[in-house]
Amino acid sequence: MKLTYVVPNNTNYTSVKEVLKAEFLMSDRLLLKLKKMQNILLNNHPIYVQHPISPQDVITCRLDYKEDNSNIVPTPIPLCIVYEDDAYLVVNKPFGVPIHPSFDHYTDSLSNMVRFYFDKIGLCKKIRPVNRLDKDTTGLVIFAKNEYIQECFIKQMKSKDFVKKYIAIVEGHLKDKQGCIMAHIARKENSIIERCVCDTGDMAITHYKVLCSNDIVLDNTTISYDIIECLLETGRTHQIRVHFSHIGHALLGDTLYGKPSSFITRQALHSYYISFIHPITKQKVEYTAKLPEDMKKLYK
Repeated sequence: MKLTYVVPNNTNYTSVKEVLKAEFLMSDRLLLKLKKMQNILLNNHPIYVQHPISPQDVITCRLDYKEDNSNIVPTPIPLCIVYEDDAYLVVNKPFGVPIHPSFDHYTDSLSNMVRFYFDKIGLCKKIRPVNRLDKDTTGLVIFAKNEYIQECFIKQMKSKDFVKKYIAIVEGHLKDKQGCIMAHIARKENSIIERCVCDTGDMAITHYKVLCSNDIVLDNTTISYDIIECLLETGRTHQIRVHFSHIGHALLGDTLYGKPSSFITRQALHSYYISFIHPITKQKVEYTAKLPEDMKKLYK
């Protein structure tokens, strides 16, 4: 992949660096890295970034250099690919699969699967997941195919151009069919995993609306739940799970913040929608993932 810019006749730019900073919003760190690798070209010739420019000059940044990705073991497990181009990969993650390798999931994480896929298509790049999902949360995960694209996504997350929506199933019936939960979230004392609502934590904002409400009779007991759509304004760890547990409506099947369920063996949470501005085309793009079967059967 490469970035290309043709200097217009009426340009106000005076150097290559000005173009890279203004047109591509390239960080100083990446700019320096590309310069050292001689991957910044002016009319197909490597140059220093303060080099002056003229109308109709062609500035190119080569991003197809190889990277060491040996820290991730390639594992031949098929991916559910939603979309792919030269900039990024969108996959639909199943439950039970963490995004990053760990001691317990050294070879069966989503990153292991992506590493194998990258090897298959001849892409020697680090594995760069853009968004995070818990191991038992299903849905859309984006992988940037190079450092520049990752930078673009990070900027969009900060500017709120990166939009994430989830479908969740919560215990009981919410009083308000639409609302916003604003509550600080922090790591729970003496726990490396669990989070809690705490005034000293980071502000977290979750918008929600009820899509439908159901009541099911099981063993002469009526079980009530709401299926909701959540829009995250912030991205704290376990945010949706913590917020709804805090207001007394834990996610169905969430054994960490609620209780086990006879209907589902995991927390009922699915990342079904993501939208952002494409880093290269600058057009808004949207991706969706259908509900997995264990949640779909409860959608009545």
